Amino acid sequence: MRKICKRLFELGLPPRQSAFLWGPRKAGKSYWIRHHLRDAAVVDLLKTDVFADYAARPALLRERFSEHRGLIVLDEIQKVPALLDEVHWLIENAGCSFLMTGSSARKLRRGHANLLGGRAWRRTLLPLSALETEGFDLERALTSGLLPPHFLSERPEEDLRAYVADYLKEEIAVEALSRGIPAFSEFLLVAARTGSELLNYVNAARESGVSARIVRNYFDILEDTYLGFRLQPWRRSPSRRMILTEKFYLFDVGVANHLARRVPRPGSSDFGKSFEHFILMELRAYQAYRKPDHPIAFWRTSTGQEVDFIFGDKELAVEVKGSARVHEGDTRSLAALIEDGPVKRRVVVGLELEPRRIAGGVEVLPWRLFLERLWAGDYIS
Repeated sequence: MRKICKRLFELGLPPRQSAFLWGPRKAGKSYWIRHHLRDAAVVDLLKTDVFADYAARPALLRERFSEHRGLIVLDEIQKVPALLDEVHWLIENAGCSFLMTGSSARKLRRGHANLLGGRAWRRTLLPLSALETEGFDLERALTSGLLPPHFLSERPEEDLRAYVADYLKEEIAVEALSRGIPAFSEFLLVAARTGSELLNYVNAARESGVSARIVRNYFDILEDTYLGFRLQPWRRSPSRRMILTEKFYLFDVGVANHLARRVPRPGSSDFGKSFEHFILMELRAYQAYRKPDHPIAFWRTSTGQEVDFIFGDKELAVEVKGSARVHEGDTRSLAALIEDGPVKRRVVVGLELEPRRIAGGVEVLPWRLFLERLWAGDYIS
């Protein structure tokens, strides 16, 4: 039976400190608030009557909460950006503290909203980690994805279809100020299919039927709405010519596979691509919740040598292999990376059942053991 356990996300706010909590739609922000901030005052802007009240008179926030001494939650703050001026005033003059959740920072920036000038910390909630679940099945998770309602669903394909049709292709297309929703839909398919590949705006534009300028804007929108992210290349090689082109990944492996019409069966190239995406999302969650100042990059030389992920300042290099057996030849790029300077830990994450160490001090780990050690803090100081 599939079940969600305690989330690894921690808010970590001291008294009187405010924060934004960002994350993609359906990642579980509202659920987390209901179960972890039971004493907080919650203003749910998804409720039409609440939205209407505050949209008409943002000053209601000041009138209702200027004497409040507990945490005040403004759920989906991007729906009424003008409230941020009132939040600013209440923080400065009444000593109030706020948690403001949202799924689109773009709407706030586009409306020149007051982002509080550093008065609010930044937090992010991502889809589930495998370690936040019970009954986790890797093959199924690569298809359903790890948004909580999709992971728990008995018919995740229907939930994914609805999510893509009703949210991605309609609401996010509005973010693009796009009158060509079919073109945006085609772009989403291209973005899903080319995940983990070097980003080529010209090719993506040609396949989407729009200009390269518009395609760049589309990628920006996916980042601003927490539906995707660019993975930067490692740039600091003292002796090699490095590939400096970035990559782009969607925020959830299930959404990516649904859009790309992939069925990741073990042994297939689609499985390998999806497994790599899954491990990256685990690294991203660990980064967001534990080490937000540690970058994640990929290492690729002009001659084609590549290491999938480098975490921090060469604290951890990860090569992902979606096969049942890892061979020494699979570690050549990790060995080449060493020539660019010391790497504290080098790991191949795969489907083998037992851990082992091979030539050159490279660890070969089953994926679940790797995740347990990662979240235990074994790799990142």
